[in-house]
Amino acid sequence: MRKQMPWGGMIRTGIFIGAAIVLFGCGTSTEPDSSSAAQQEQSEVTAESEAHEQSETSTESEPSAPEENWMSPIEGLSDDFIFGMDASSVLVEENSGVKYYDFGGNEQDVFKTFADSGINYIRLRVWNDPYDENGNGYGGGNNDLPTAIELGKRATDNGMKVMIDFHYSDFWADPKRQHAPKAWEDMSVEQKSEALYDFTKDSLEKLLDSGVDVGMVQIGNEINYGMSGEKQFEKVLELLKAGSLAVREVSKSYGKDIDVVVHYTRIQDKADVLTLVDRLIRGKLDFDMIGMSYYPFWDGSFENMSRVLELINEKYGKKAFIAETSYCYTTADGDGSANSLSANDLVKGYPASVEGQATMIRDICKSVNEVGGLGIFYWEGAWIPVGPANADNSPIWEQYGSGWASSYAADYDPEDAGLYYGGSSWDNQAFFDFEGHPLESINVFKYMRNGK
Repeated sequence: MRKQMPWGGMIRTGIFIGAAIVLFGCGTSTEPDSSSAAQQEQSEVTAESEAHEQSETSTESEPSAPEENWMSPIEGLSDDFIFGMDASSVLVEENSGVKYYDFGGNEQDVFKTFADSGINYIRLRVWNDPYDENGNGYGGGNNDLPTAIELGKRATDNGMKVMIDFHYSDFWADPKRQHAPKAWEDMSVEQKSEALYDFTKDSLEKLLDSGVDVGMVQIGNEINYGMSGEKQFEKVLELLKAGSLAVREVSKSYGKDIDVVVHYTRIQDKADVLTLVDRLIRGKLDFDMIGMSYYPFWDGSFENMSRVLELINEKYGKKAFIAETSYCYTTADGDGSANSLSANDLVKGYPASVEGQATMIRDICKSVNEVGGLGIFYWEGAWIPVGPANADNSPIWEQYGSGWASSYAADYDPEDAGLYYGGSSWDNQAFFDFEGHPLESINVFKYMRNGK
C-alpha cells in the first residue's frame, strides 16, 4: 500500500529504487544476478517490453476504457477465481465508533456484507508488536495476532477463507521500509530466521486452533528490496525459507492445505519482477504463488500487469494473482486527512464514481482471468472515516489506531510515521460511503460471476 503526506504530496512506496536495488543485490552492481539464465531472461523481457511499447498508441498509465457493462458477467471466469478483500482495519474502525450497514439501512456485520456481495477471501495483515513501550498502538489497524484471530473468525463464520499477510515488522512493510521487529533488531540473520520461524509457526497454530480457515500465507509484504531489516537477497532468502518451513510444518501437522505466497510490487518493471522470481526458483525456495500489487493509477497498463502474471506461470510454473488493488468512487475527503488518490491520479476512461470504481475492478479481474491468474484482493475496502472532515479526529485515531499511523509510531518509524501520522488516506476508495452504507459498486464481485 501507499500513503500520502498531509499537504497532498505523494509518498510512493517503491519510487526510491536506485539505492535499494544496490542494497538488495550481492555487491555494488545494480544487476540482480549475473548468471546466463538471468541475463537471457532480462534480454527476453526487455525485447518484449520494447515491442509492446512500440505497438501501443496510448501511455502505459492509461488503460483503455471498457465496452462491457460492469454489471455483466465475465465470460469464461474460473469457478474458483478469488474475489478477495483486505479487511485489516475493520476492528479498529468499529472500536472508533464506525458502523456498517446493509443495503436496507440496517446495521450489519461488514463481513456478511462482503460475503453477500460475492467476496470469497479475506486478507489480514499481521505485525509482530505494533505498540510502544507503554502499550500505545502505532495505528494503521494495530494489527497484532489477536486482531487477526478476531477478524479471521468473523470471516470464517461468514463462509470466506483467509489469507494471512505476515509483514515480519512491527508496522508497515513495503519497498520504502522493511524495519525489523523491535525484538529482532540486534539479531544476526541466523537468529532472525529462527525467530521468524517460531513467530510464523506459533501464530499460524493459534489462528487454526481458533477456527480461522487459513488458506494462504504471505511470508513478507512487498519485499522487492528487503525484509525485516535485511537487504541482501541471500539473507532475505534465508528468512523466506524459515517462514515457508513453518507454514509447511503446520500445514502437515493440521492436515490442511495452506499455500505459501511471496509478495512483490512494482509490477510495471516486468524484468525486475521476473528476475526476482527467477532467483527464488534457483535459490530453491519452497513456495506456491506470487502475489503482486497493482494500483492502476500508479502501476501501468492492464496489458503489462496481466503479462507479468502470465510469464510467472509460463516460465516458472508458479501461480500468480493480484494481492493488492483499488480505485476510488469519489475524490472527496471524508476525514480531514489527505487522500492517497486524488483527481490528478484518475485513469482515463474511469471517472471517480461508483460506476467508475466498479468498472475498473471488473476490467482488472477480466485481464487477470484471461491469463489464468488466480484472482485479486481489493485493498482495505472498509477503511472509512471515523469522523467528519471538518472535525479534529486525531484523538480517535490516536486512541484506537484507526488512522494510517499514530504519533506513537514515531520512534519506530521516524522518517515517515513520525512526520506524517494521521487518518485514513483511503476513505474515497472504500466500498462504503463515509457513513458506512454499502455502495452499489461492491456488488461488482457477484455480478462478475452471475450478472445482475
